[in-house]
Amino acid sequence: MPNLLYLSNFNGSAAIGVVTDDRMYLITDFRYIAVVEATHATPYECPGLELVRVDSSYDEALASFLGAKPHARVGFEAAHLTVSRHRWLERRLEGTGAYSELVPTEGIVEQARSVKDAYELSTLREAAQRVSEVAGGVFNEIRRGRSEREVAMAIDRRIRDGGFDRPAFDTIVAGGPNAALPHARPGERILTEGDLVVLDFGGVYDSYCVDLTRTISVGSAGTRAKEVYGAVRDAHDRAIEAVSPNRSRFAIDAAARDALGERGLADAFGHGTGHGLGLEVHEDPRIARRRPEVDPEVDPVFPGMVFTIEPGAYFPGWGGVRIEDDVVVTDDGVAVITEVTTELLEL
Repeated sequence: MPNLLYLSNFNGSAAIGVVTDDRMYLITDFRYIAVVEATHATPYECPGLELVRVDSSYDEALASFLGAKPHARVGFEAAHLTVSRHRWLERRLEGTGAYSELVPTEGIVEQARSVKDAYELSTLREAAQRVSEVAGGVFNEIRRGRSEREVAMAIDRRIRDGGFDRPAFDTIVAGGPNAALPHARPGERILTEGDLVVLDFGGVYDSYCVDLTRTISVGSAGTRAKEVYGAVRDAHDRAIEAVSPNRSRFAIDAAARDALGERGLADAFGHGTGHGLGLEVHEDPRIARRRPEVDPEVDPVFPGMVFTIEPGAYFPGWGGVRIEDDVVVTDDGVAVITEVTTELLEL
């Protein structure tokens, strides 16, 4: 569905898109016909879009459409078509007498989505500014005696009050030992003096996602907490400094990983340094550790790509630290579009 939204501005829950050399066909049912037709009278119109109505089932409508407009080769999104539907479609097309070879494709639309145009960049910058403003209120929610779940619910309210359609993912509030779990779920644990608390939240604004993480201390931070926080902050800053056009995504990840390694914390950082942002909160490019068989200079980042930088360090039984910002690759470097202090806040 995110690919359909990107190609056609269709924001419903059910449709199939067929793209030819000169136009796009959107196959959808009666629930959305009027909405799509109305969109044609707005700035969000998709030029060259033709509607195909579903009268029985989506698969029957697709097979009938392809049978009436036969092409020798028809690509399909391999990651989004089940084996059973593929087999049915092949048999159904054979029954129409129109030969169409079904060819699996991967990442065609996603690759285009990874580089944002001017409208997308403007939307993401606005969303990043809004989530930065939300963060200021979020810090006011942190106090001793509140549960992780209470704080998470308060953050979700602030996200909606900040003009977002909804949270971009399940908000993470992880205090004390729970902060050692990168994707912890907020529970009934009560925030107590000396806790490090990982706050990871984001929102969907005009269909585009932003993502922010800060780690704060409940009361005064201990010596170890300050040392780990300082190491992660240094890794965060060095990874951002490493971002530039045509720089390998693996080199950006290595900048963060090497910084933590210098502090003896390499083993405490198990996930990638970042992920792309756009219509989905996790999309290309992936700023990740290079596999041994991969050339370290391949997979560069390009101007217009938007992604997170979020190194972390996690210690089971003790806790963890993660700091995350959203960045845009520019023509001559990088711009950080979230604006929230990275100083360790002791609240």
